[in-house]
Amino acid sequence: MEREGQKPSSLTAPLIQNSEGEDRNGIGRERKSENGFTRKEIVEELKKQIWLAGPLICVSLLQFCLQLISVMFVGHLGELALSGASMATSFASVTGFSLLMGMASALDTFCGQSYGAKQYHMLGIHMQRAMFILLLVSIPLAFIWANTSAILKALGQDPAISDEAGLYANFMIPSLSAYGLLQCLVRFLQTQNNVFPMMLSSGITTLLHVLVCWVLVFKSGLGNRGAALANSISYWINVLLLVLYVKFSPSCAKTWTGFSKEALHNILTFLKLAVPSAVMVCLEMWSFEMMVLLSGLLPNPQLETSVLSISLNTAATVWMIPFGLSGAVSTRVSNELGAGHPQAARLAVRVILGMAITEGIVVGSVLILIRNIWGYAYSNEKEVVRYVAIMMPIVAASNFLDGLQCVLSGTVRGCGWQKIGAFVNLGSYYLVGIPSAVLFAFVFHIGGKGLWLGIVCALVVQVLCLLIIIARTNWNLEAKKATDRVYDSMIPVDVVS
Repeated sequence: MEREGQKPSSLTAPLIQNSEGEDRNGIGRERKSENGFTRKEIVEELKKQIWLAGPLICVSLLQFCLQLISVMFVGHLGELALSGASMATSFASVTGFSLLMGMASALDTFCGQSYGAKQYHMLGIHMQRAMFILLLVSIPLAFIWANTSAILKALGQDPAISDEAGLYANFMIPSLSAYGLLQCLVRFLQTQNNVFPMMLSSGITTLLHVLVCWVLVFKSGLGNRGAALANSISYWINVLLLVLYVKFSPSCAKTWTGFSKEALHNILTFLKLAVPSAVMVCLEMWSFEMMVLLSGLLPNPQLETSVLSISLNTAATVWMIPFGLSGAVSTRVSNELGAGHPQAARLAVRVILGMAITEGIVVGSVLILIRNIWGYAYSNEKEVVRYVAIMMPIVAASNFLDGLQCVLSGTVRGCGWQKIGAFVNLGSYYLVGIPSAVLFAFVFHIGGKGLWLGIVCALVVQVLCLLIIIARTNWNLEAKKATDRVYDSMIPVDVVS
């Protein structure tokens, strides 16, 4: 029996049956089907992923609703306040939230593989290390947010809207550190398959957010500043709820053993994954924001920008479903690789691809069916409604592809391939997607549809690249790499003491 913290002698030894009837790959003794897995194994994996993905989808939607609810409250204060809040929210996402979320996603690899390897105490160490780094990163981001108005004016935005956006962003600064801590806590719990507490805390936070927004926007006299402050308060409430759960719940007794100086070691090891993780997320999110900026250069920019914003909002909402599936597969793959079960990790990828394809077809069909009425949810203008109806089939196609890339990116995080993922995203969106969008919109004069078709081209390239990479994966080698990563991230006890 291996001592805790001692590296196993071999993960690539001949398969040995354990007491539960499984070999070292995590695959049972039952006769395999043509694709190498039995029906029972596929069903069991499907149950595990649904059990994980369902709550994660709810968490994603509820957290997405915080910003949405705030903007909806501000919308009752007037057009200028709404424009400022919308611009500030977009600016905050591009310059802050996407970066913090990307860096925190390195925990998908570190915590997930440590949990699979049964090095439970390392989850708390990894989380503390990530929290420390993200709090440091929040400091320069806070300075950027403090100068939002000046930055937007320098980019040629309307001065009045820029001032409103700057005011809104200033009152959102306290949410930066809270958001970073929240992302670390979410990954810490998600990678140990402990997802229902996150769903409960997110639900409580969202309900309280409506009340906090109403009080601060309409009763305190703060107006749009109150909505921004409500975001900060709600993020901190969510952090506090999860901290209390981690501290006092018996289910976290093995994974949270208190603060440790070990978290201050191996920071460079964490950054080697955290930086590419952030680049992966930011490159993708920034490309969508660039589409909005480009839409302002088209003929009839008011119509084009409005329709593209509606399309982006619709896509972002339905994207929460594959985003939850992405979290599920990153957890399953990292857990199984850390446990030395390469074939079980391969099965997890196959099952999630089937789920993503099914989800994409169902959601895409719904979007196409409601295309003629969906525009009325945002506008009464006939021209806008007709244009939205034309855009919906393209949005449905992009949602299908986005679902596939989402779960494939989750596999990338589970394996620790963030650097590869960053290069794939760079090539897909900035060498193919944006140039194609410019070509379709401004050379072929297809307008906003052309901009979205550029995104579809990027997604096609991204999905094909990731599929080829995953299809050629040596899962036995990846399991060995996962074990090396788990034990290399640990340091001898005498060094800590």
